[in-house]
Amino acid sequence: MSPSNSSEASKPLIFSILCKAGAIMKILLTISYLGGRYHGWQVQKNAVTVQETVQNAIEKITGKRRDLTGCSRTDAGVHAVGYCCCFSAEDGTDLFSLPKSLNAVLPSDISVLSAREVPEDFHPRYSAKEKEYIYRIYNSYQRNPFEEGRAMHYRHRLDIAGMSAAAEYFIGTHDFSAFCASGSSVKDTVRTVSELEITKKNDIISVRIKADGFLYNMVRIIVGTLIQAGEKRIEPERAADIIKSRDRTMAGPTAPPEGLYLNRVIY
Repeated sequence: MSPSNSSEASKPLIFSILCKAGAIMKILLTISYLGGRYHGWQVQKNAVTVQETVQNAIEKITGKRRDLTGCSRTDAGVHAVGYCCCFSAEDGTDLFSLPKSLNAVLPSDISVLSAREVPEDFHPRYSAKEKEYIYRIYNSYQRNPFEEGRAMHYRHRLDIAGMSAAAEYFIGTHDFSAFCASGSSVKDTVRTVSELEITKKNDIISVRIKADGFLYNMVRIIVGTLIQAGEKRIEPERAADIIKSRDRTMAGPTAPPEGLYLNRVIY
């Protein structure tokens, strides 16, 4: 290999943008990330966030600071398997090469899975029909260092049948006020849960929930309530009374953030 070729090979991957008379296209990125090192999605002063980190990568690749709109806010420590976000760039942007180029400058705990063009009126949050979350519980008396920060560690054995029986009451259209963090300013607290499934493999319990929208901390509070049913501290049918009460103090505790994953967004 010649010296000039060797020098070229050692250079970082640079993304090339093609332009068509100043036209703009809207790009939807699907990304995956571990949230342990980040203070949530949204840009904040004096804190490292996923949004700012991805914006920095886009700026390095495209040469411009771009507005980046996400499909939802995620709290510090929360993860994502398929998070969706949008930005606008020059028409003709090479969408095939874009994920590879961004991943070359992103930290190892964030990965761009895909990039595609979407209509100008598309919004990653308001265009979503449903979102799906997964909450992972490591249910064992002993700690597992490989699950540290990636699952809630719960030492007491949980009864999956009891949790599944309680889960049935959450499916459908309900006012989920009892499962919204205190102090939330959201006025419309009615949501439709289409699926809520609990499975167990070895010591990992997975709670998968899909709905047309979620209130602040809704998934984590539902999980906290299901754990109470799994411990047989409440009867499964008690979930129906808690929903009807619309009283946050009636529901279970808020499960910690490290077990929560935004799994996918359905458009």
